[in-house]
Amino acid sequence: MSSIKKKITHLYWRAGFGISLEKLNQKSELPFDVTIQQLLKDAKKPDLLDFPLPVYEMASKEGITKAERASLRKKLQRENRDVNSSWVRKMVHSDNPLLERMTLFWHGHFALVSRNNSFVSKSYINTLRSHALGNFGDLVLAIARDPGMIRFLNNQQNKKGQPNENFARELLELFTIGIGHYSEQDIKEAARAFTGWRTNKKGAFDFSERHHDFGVKSFFGQKGNFDGTDIIRIILEKKQTSIFIVSKVYQYFVNEKINKEHVQRLAEVFYQSNYNIEKLMRTIFESEWFYAEKNMGTKIKSPIDLLVGMMKTLQLNLENQKSFLFIQKILGQTLLNPPNVAGWPGGKAWIDNATLVFRLNLAGYFFKTVNVNVTAKPEFEDKADKKMKAKLPATMNLSPILAYFAQFEEDLIFTNLRDWLLQSNLPIEKSEMDAFTKHQTKDDYVKSLLLRLMTLPEYQVC
Repeated sequence: MSSIKKKITHLYWRAGFGISLEKLNQKSELPFDVTIQQLLKDAKKPDLLDFPLPVYEMASKEGITKAERASLRKKLQRENRDVNSSWVRKMVHSDNPLLERMTLFWHGHFALVSRNNSFVSKSYINTLRSHALGNFGDLVLAIARDPGMIRFLNNQQNKKGQPNENFARELLELFTIGIGHYSEQDIKEAARAFTGWRTNKKGAFDFSERHHDFGVKSFFGQKGNFDGTDIIRIILEKKQTSIFIVSKVYQYFVNEKINKEHVQRLAEVFYQSNYNIEKLMRTIFESEWFYAEKNMGTKIKSPIDLLVGMMKTLQLNLENQKSFLFIQKILGQTLLNPPNVAGWPGGKAWIDNATLVFRLNLAGYFFKTVNVNVTAKPEFEDKADKKMKAKLPATMNLSPILAYFAQFEEDLIFTNLRDWLLQSNLPIEKSEMDAFTKHQTKDDYVKSLLLRLMTLPEYQVC
């Protein structure tokens, strides 16, 4: 693979979920900076999800029976499964990969568990999508006012004289400045500032003057009649906030092993730009060190990365919602259901005895060469059925790949498929794969090679 194609493939795996052969060839004909500019330009289109506001309002209305209200709320629970699968499909089919990637990143950063309410789930996802590459301060403020986050971190119970510190604590510890850069008293004062930030019966943000503490607060050495907006502003004034956020961005998009010099430089860019997320990501993608060999093929794919990347490659269509949830549960990453407010740990935590075999066999399940019979990790089991079995009904469309390689000889088919699918720097030679591939026809060879490459450990990284 040419150096430009290698850079494009790396960019699209980190800024998206992989790239098709057709698009890879198209992009390789353009100046590389044009490809970066287009990614960033497209990501400014938020492409929001529709959500069932009428159903939510009806479930909250006075004058309907308990049975009617229960029925409507069950509908919201069922629709929540649709949110999960529809978001996965957006990641697969969207022409806006960076927006999907950034939304997923912020979902892990501002982690929220919303299992039973599609209105809350979609509202939260739309909050992330609307600010994914905008201003970080605006994003934090929007999250503080998001109905799902208000309820998840108990700010609905945060009242004058009875402050609830849950949101204030996570705001400082996980969302902005990080452990070691605030005091317990700062948490208490921040909680007072966020009193009265609630939701109404329609699920919208609502400020309750009756429940708000209008007294003077002392936060980070400043005194005033602060509300939540002031708290966020003061936090952002601290350069440590920029360092904390940039460190998380670097570990997610570049390398788990932080280069302090790069992070310090990026943090300065981020801070001086008034926390412009697009500016930060542009600086990363335009940096030569982003494409260094030590940063390629080093990131263990998350379960969503693996599933979405495989669906894009194979033009795969999962035929029911249960398949989406089944795969996510087994691999340990169910959208809208992170393990806790800290999100998913990522990295090597994705791989263990419970997930490795399923990961390596996932392509085989789709190619129907392996039967599915697995047990979910305890924390992701359904109480009703601990032993999970599924056929993963799915259809693939390999026609574009087969057509692309119709004119290639086996040696070129191998090198092109290998370099497209595997970002690892470990060399895989054709001779090592010949015994595991079919050679009767060219199509047989492409299909069997595709399957075998996707079952290699090297396919688990990008």
